[in-house]
Amino acid sequence: MLGRLLLAAFALAGASAAVPAQTLDRIAATKTVQIGYVADQAPFASKGADGMPAGYAIDLCAVVVRAIDRRVAGVVPRYVETTVADAFDAVAAGRVDLLCGAITATLGRRESVDFSEPIFLTGMSALMHVHSLRSLRELFYGDREISPPRSPELRPFATIRIGVRLGTTTETVLRRAIERGKYEAEIVGYAAHGDGLEALESREIDAYFADRGLLIGLLAKARDPSSLVLGARIFSREPYAIAVHRGDADMRLLVDRALTDFYGTPQFATLLERYFGAEAPAIAAQILALSTPE
Repeated sequence: MLGRLLLAAFALAGASAAVPAQTLDRIAATKTVQIGYVADQAPFASKGADGMPAGYAIDLCAVVVRAIDRRVAGVVPRYVETTVADAFDAVAAGRVDLLCGAITATLGRRESVDFSEPIFLTGMSALMHVHSLRSLRELFYGDREISPPRSPELRPFATIRIGVRLGTTTETVLRRAIERGKYEAEIVGYAAHGDGLEALESREIDAYFADRGLLIGLLAKARDPSSLVLGARIFSREPYAIAVHRGDADMRLLVDRALTDFYGTPQFATLLERYFGAEAPAIAAQILALSTPE
């Protein structure tokens, strides 16, 4: 009997040792909050000339770090540059405590990480030239010119070329929209959003497809913003959130509470205006409607 009790005790001790430390415990031990980001997600996250990250999501994560510091005094942020392909594995493995950027909360990603309440709501659309082909404006801007409808037997003189970032779900949504509208289009993949903007401005492509929030950042960086226009049609619903370690309820509660408290301050309105200009009031209304009440 005693032997069985000892074996059970050893088994329980082994099981406890196998459980990884919770995020706040690890932060208390290291005095460091590991903030992951993808460098080409302006205005949400990007690397500045000084090598440090900046952006709307980075600033919100700084708000969370201040909330953590009130619980665990003396903590400092440590920024970890990552890629879209590796970012969620880094959170799951504990190499990143907060993943901050244009991070869409999806059911598939919830298999490996948890998400905070939404920090932004956007959807996929396109950036294109002001004088785009009629078919392109129909697809992305919803324009309907008063003219005879296109005959199904006639095709455009030139096939439109639409850029999209490689390795994202965005391409799937784009292909569906093109197939549904029966448009003649060639899809061109790029490794980074900046490469897509450069191709658009040099007229190598006719439009660039991405989340509308990211397109706002690209438009701001364009050589001649007046030559480009944002598509008005939204092809998906993309709630951005901060990714945290899966199953860590205390950490997620702390993040959500820090965000909710900040959303109710004048500083939040100032932050939105800095990154999104005239669209700030509408964005604020969307986020406040989705935030978790106390």
